[in-house]
Amino acid sequence: MVVGGAGFIGSHLVDRLLAERHTVDVVDDLSTGSLANLADARALGAELKIHHLDAGTDEFVSLVAMREPEVIFHLGWSPPGRSGPQVLARSVQSTINLLEAARTHGIGKVVTTLPAGALYGEVPARELPVKEGRAWAPVGAGGVIAQTVAELLAAYRRQYDVEFSALAVASVYGTRQRADGGVVAALFAARTAGVPPTFVGDGRQARDFVYIDDTVDALVRSAKRGSGLVVNIGTGVLTSIRDLWAAIGGPDAMTPQLVPTSDDDLARISVSPTRARIHLAWAPWTTLDAGLRAMGR
Repeated sequence: MVVGGAGFIGSHLVDRLLAERHTVDVVDDLSTGSLANLADARALGAELKIHHLDAGTDEFVSLVAMREPEVIFHLGWSPPGRSGPQVLARSVQSTINLLEAARTHGIGKVVTTLPAGALYGEVPARELPVKEGRAWAPVGAGGVIAQTVAELLAAYRRQYDVEFSALAVASVYGTRQRADGGVVAALFAARTAGVPPTFVGDGRQARDFVYIDDTVDALVRSAKRGSGLVVNIGTGVLTSIRDLWAAIGGPDAMTPQLVPTSDDDLARISVSPTRARIHLAWAPWTTLDAGLRAMGR
């Protein structure tokens, strides 16, 4: 079962699971996801069922009881581009509801993603790429909610034996990503529209960009590995927003519009994939250049 399966990461995960001949239930309220993201999956046949449903409702619990999934991928708790108080409250509510459903109906495992930057906060350059042993320093309300989700998973594992794996993902990019869902998608949208991109700050901020196919591979592996762990998923490589725009915009790249930074904007963040290699037998294989070319650079 993929909660948030009509979204960016979720729809790519659905494609992968169906290609491996799994039966997949998609649960999505379509507030930010789109059925268009599942066009390829729907063409694959009868192993897919789509439920237009909010994971925070009693109907979701009933669906879990009826479908009895082996694994629930919880990808819908942090919708892209949404950060209001009601959205944050629903994030916690849906997570608790999902964990209660898993506890009540004996679901084998819950797998989710966490935003690595919001979770770790600003990390000194000498400690990058950051490893999982570093204490969390949540950034803003979104970071606090991410930590809360991680702690809820750990609590349900201790008290009720609900197994989990949580992937602290770097900046995921790829096809189907909304323009408000990530900097790569935003820069491609600006190029397509023929308008200058907007940089928060001067563009020297640096991020760790991990391609969608690599991320989905980590999710699939987490269904059977990495139990009880928070595992970083990234490349460990930093790329500045300036350099990213130069790669996407090409020789005729327009001069960006600069806007002031906020307190929540990190100077740099990258994550070490060492634990993922050990516990998930996973490593990133798509270079940034190859990923951008796959998106039509």
